[in-house]
Amino acid sequence: MKKDVKRFDRKAPPIRTKWYLRPLTFLLSVPDTLLHGLKIHKTGVEGLKPPYLLLCNHNAFMDFKAATRAIYPHRANYIVAIDGFIGREKLLRNVGCICKRKFTSDITLIRNIRRVISNGDVCVIYPEARYSLCGTTAVLPESLGELCKMLGVPVVTFICHGHHINSPFWNLHDRGVKPTEADMTLLFTPEQLKSAGKNEINDALVRAFQYDDYKWQAETGIEVTYKKRAEGLHKVLYQCPRCKTEFRMTSKDDRLICSACGKTWRYLTNGSLEGDDKTTEFSHIPDWYEWERQNVRAEVIAGTYSSGELDCHVDSLPNADGFIRLGDGKLIHDMNGFRVYGVDGDGDPFEMVKDVPSLYSCHIEYEYLGKYGDCVDLNTLDDTYYVYPHGDGFSVTKMALATEELYYFYRLKAGRPCRPGLA
Repeated sequence: MKKDVKRFDRKAPPIRTKWYLRPLTFLLSVPDTLLHGLKIHKTGVEGLKPPYLLLCNHNAFMDFKAATRAIYPHRANYIVAIDGFIGREKLLRNVGCICKRKFTSDITLIRNIRRVISNGDVCVIYPEARYSLCGTTAVLPESLGELCKMLGVPVVTFICHGHHINSPFWNLHDRGVKPTEADMTLLFTPEQLKSAGKNEINDALVRAFQYDDYKWQAETGIEVTYKKRAEGLHKVLYQCPRCKTEFRMTSKDDRLICSACGKTWRYLTNGSLEGDDKTTEFSHIPDWYEWERQNVRAEVIAGTYSSGELDCHVDSLPNADGFIRLGDGKLIHDMNGFRVYGVDGDGDPFEMVKDVPSLYSCHIEYEYLGKYGDCVDLNTLDDTYYVYPHGDGFSVTKMALATEELYYFYRLKAGRPCRPGLA
């Protein structure tokens, strides 16, 4: 970590959205939500006024626009990852965004959240902290229940349906899905929070965050006719269920293909998969993904999980000005966690170590910005490494799954197993 580089100012207090920007944020959100026929179903929030905590699921950028429309005209502050601030820090601060480095424990962030509530505004948090990889629930932090109880204001959940089907993380093309939906629900009143225990709150949050966009598509009967709808899906479904080979899956148009055994699957317009040989191992995409998780879990339990030592290059994001090419190096992800190390352009060594207890999940990117390739995003409070492995013998999806399974296994061995759906 270069010491002479300016760091993002995490301690700057949140700015209440400028009065003249509030209508603008609404107007920027309305066209897309109208285009996709967004229907917002409200339960218990009629007449609700700030301050309150709004907890949202995360499948696509459309989530932000839907939430903005749902809470208007009330003022809000949004927790946003630092990469969202690149090149537009002043604007994002002025519309109420608060920077967060993903999967780090940050007391300053808690202080800023409390400031938002004391200002009498809405605090919008995406507790899954990353886009869902296949339209299903990602793990929630165990500290979420404690945060709700500490703030003592109404807790509202905002769960969107259809945004992953419209623009999945692995292929961001807008597929014109309509109508999409969102459920805005009052989960706890301040009085209910006072009498509820932390575990009770967490369990209620986990139940509220159960969603499956592919199941939603099947239930609504929505068809996606985009001809290249399968392209990129192999990034998530990296292991062939027929021959069990990893990292040899590819995709083209509406087909998934295993280049090791030749098996192909068609991604149907209704969101299901169908084997071209009339044998369909998994018709439901999340089931394939969870099968991969089980395989990773078996490696972790056996103590054999390892990515091996991968060549990589590393970009650093110390502030919102943009990435700095740190240099070439090595990436290892194994039973000890992540280790990234190398030598920067000045000949100085760099290293980031994230051991298993420090990371319950991680953020990954597929073909970042369409030109940089797949990467793993690792953070400290003062820096972010975007690590780009080279070659074909890896999957960042498998690394993400392994990060969660390693953490669960660590907690289990320590006699502190995670509650279902939490980390």
